[in-house]
Amino acid sequence: MAEGSHERWGSQTEYLLSCLGYAVGIGNIWRFPYLCYRNGGGAFLIPYFLTLVICGIPLVYLETTLGQFASAGCISVFNINPLFKGAGYAVVVLNIIAIIYFAAIMSYPLLYIFHSFTTPLPWQSCGNSWNTNRCTEINSNSTVNATIGLMRTPEDEFFHIRLLQASPSIHEIGGIVWPVLWCNLICWLLVYLCICNGVKSVGKIVYFTVLFPYVVLFALFVRGVTLPGAIQGILYFILPDWTQLKKPKVWADAATQIFYSLGPGWGGLVSMASFNKFHYNNLRSSIIIPIVNSGTSVWAGFVVFSVLGFAADRAGVPVDQVATAGPGLAFVTYPAAVSLMPAPNFWAVTFFVMLFFLGIDTMFVTIEAVIAGLLDEYPKLRHRRKLITLLTCVALFGISIICNTKGGLHVIGLLDAHVAIACVPTVCAMEIIAAVYTYGQDKMSVDVLFMTGRPLRRFWLFLWRYILPVILSRVRENCRANSKWGPAENEVRLRWETFRNKTSRDLPLLPTNYGP
Repeated sequence: MAEGSHERWGSQTEYLLSCLGYAVGIGNIWRFPYLCYRNGGGAFLIPYFLTLVICGIPLVYLETTLGQFASAGCISVFNINPLFKGAGYAVVVLNIIAIIYFAAIMSYPLLYIFHSFTTPLPWQSCGNSWNTNRCTEINSNSTVNATIGLMRTPEDEFFHIRLLQASPSIHEIGGIVWPVLWCNLICWLLVYLCICNGVKSVGKIVYFTVLFPYVVLFALFVRGVTLPGAIQGILYFILPDWTQLKKPKVWADAATQIFYSLGPGWGGLVSMASFNKFHYNNLRSSIIIPIVNSGTSVWAGFVVFSVLGFAADRAGVPVDQVATAGPGLAFVTYPAAVSLMPAPNFWAVTFFVMLFFLGIDTMFVTIEAVIAGLLDEYPKLRHRRKLITLLTCVALFGISIICNTKGGLHVIGLLDAHVAIACVPTVCAMEIIAAVYTYGQDKMSVDVLFMTGRPLRRFWLFLWRYILPVILSRVRENCRANSKWGPAENEVRLRWETFRNKTSRDLPLLPTNYGP
């Protein structure tokens, strides 16, 4: 049990908003809509919401129960079985890796906000100093070139050439891209000012940073559905393809999306719950958080695909030629669609401000998970919390500079796809083994009854003991299947093998997949 000096939320609303800010992030905007469209449209919602019930909600409930009862962060929560404490330190390492590249990603919306005040928008047309002779503006005549790979849109060249000055491969890291570095520094300054006082400051700030994106999302929704061609995009998003349900990968993708959207295994939920009052009934919030998160994903799908339908209508191409996922959707495809709207500057600023606030909340909780975990493990450092927070932010900023270089986008892709997320299912499995199997479900039932005054239903114990391990193993396999070698990783492998051939020692080859 943590010492009595452990911080507490000012109200349970602060806890709920902080967890929502942590769970609802940029992945809801740039990953789920495309994943839904690719895996059968409306039919994908069946496995998605089914895995929400049998996987997402139980995992959130387990982590918040452990954190609240122990009043401890991601390391000390494993005091229930010290043999598994290494998993707690693994969570800290994973968060450090994730925040290194995530902070760099959050500098991109700031850059776009700055450039969105330029009239016309700098990515709106070719003919700029950074454009190449392959630059082609979107219109009905550009599709032939696009199919044979000769075309690059002005939005694509603005993002990769003008903003990031991206190098061709990961082994060409290049120099620092200074505008990206300054925006990264601004992000870290904001984060430090917001979390330096712990949950006392975070709890007040989330009232704005969590609720404001929903106001913007509503405005974008209203604007999107009123655009010509919007219904075409929405139909691409929701029309069910029932045959997709026969594919195991669709079900695995649904479980994976639920898993990574809610954020179990990263320590954020454990840390946020540790600041609850001991006798708080956490079951209701553990249901609300996943439902609101999933509802936001579906809502964001309507927002994104209504605008993509408009862009496809203006360009005279099918929606599937403009539908993309990941950073390409947020920083290339969506800006292209916004540039076609009336008052494009206003909607560009609106979209990127929303994107920034969605991401900054995740940064708050991720860094707080690292700091809270360390302070709970070493309580003598609590009276120096501001200094520890400052040193942590400075150190993480310094490490993240590699992602602000010309090769930074390749580093981000490498860390995101092959280092961080591949290990999280293993951490969750460790939590289940430590809590349910070794600590014991009988002890957990007694603890929950003592903590909340309500018995722990056998339904939860059944899911934790039998269902979640199976789903976690499938999510882990799906991560490995998705972690194939791409151009950036092939560069790393090639250089490693070259190094190995030059040495006399019998060094092992890199595995065909990153991760455990």
